[in-house]
Amino acid sequence: MTALGMCFPRTYPAALVTDVARRLDAGGADELWIIEDCFYTSGPALVSAALASTERLTVGLGIVPAVARTPAVTAMEFATLEALGPGRFLPGIGHGVQSWMGQMGVRPKSPLTTLEEVTTSVTRLLAGEEVSFDGKTVFLDKVKLDAPPVQAPPILLGVQGPKSMALAGRVAGGVVLAEPATAAYVRQSVEYAGSPEGFVVAVFTSMCVRADRKAAYEFTAPWLGGHLGHKPPQLTALPFFDEMQKLYAESGEAGLVGMPRDWWTQIGAIGTVEDAAEHLAGLEAAGVDHVGLFPDPEVEHGLPQLDYVLELANR
Repeated sequence: MTALGMCFPRTYPAALVTDVARRLDAGGADELWIIEDCFYTSGPALVSAALASTERLTVGLGIVPAVARTPAVTAMEFATLEALGPGRFLPGIGHGVQSWMGQMGVRPKSPLTTLEEVTTSVTRLLAGEEVSFDGKTVFLDKVKLDAPPVQAPPILLGVQGPKSMALAGRVAGGVVLAEPATAAYVRQSVEYAGSPEGFVVAVFTSMCVRADRKAAYEFTAPWLGGHLGHKPPQLTALPFFDEMQKLYAESGEAGLVGMPRDWWTQIGAIGTVEDAAEHLAGLEAAGVDHVGLFPDPEVEHGLPQLDYVLELANR
């Protein structure tokens, strides 16, 4: 059964995380997913606060950039967070946005090689090994964690290209797919990863629930229109992407608002609660293990969606 929770967008004030986590925990949701992007809030710090303020909630971290911390420090943080909430922490690592990595002076020559070296090193450290490694990016000299996890959590890679998905299938425990993660994109991604046994699939899916379906479409149409021009793989995997793009080119946001309901329910948890439930059922059928519903990044619009998250979690 798919675990259901909510994402904590990077734009939300850090102090809100404990209240959001407690409400999800008390209300019956399964998870909270923390978003770390440069240069907003610290992911591990927010995960720590969420774990410490709840008793059963799983807290995911999506994602830390591979090169923002050394592998030893990343492993230390992951081990510490697992100790704060044994069995309740899901860590994610990704390439990071390369322009941001350049701003910090840590942009690697080969992001793919770097991610492989970091993921492999962190995995071994969490397993309690003493690790020496002399790679293209990673260097470790007899490093061993003093307190590795009793049961190390699977490392999920936050990636999207075919080569990176294949890497995840080889060296990671699973993937965490960014919004708007559609069922078609999930199937494509798992195929690129080689469909390994026991592969964990976590997704962030876009959320806008309203009592009136059209109101949800009208609120979401500008966001969707902005995404269409970038042709993200999450959307291009949809069988009707070309038609949708043509519709937007000819009729703008009004054309998107008038799209078939089925198109909207494939794109996200958008529309009524029933529409959102249908979208989630599609993700579960695609083999998704964890879903983080991603609300609007503006607190005034996004935070009220928490009540709908709880309603969906308790269906």
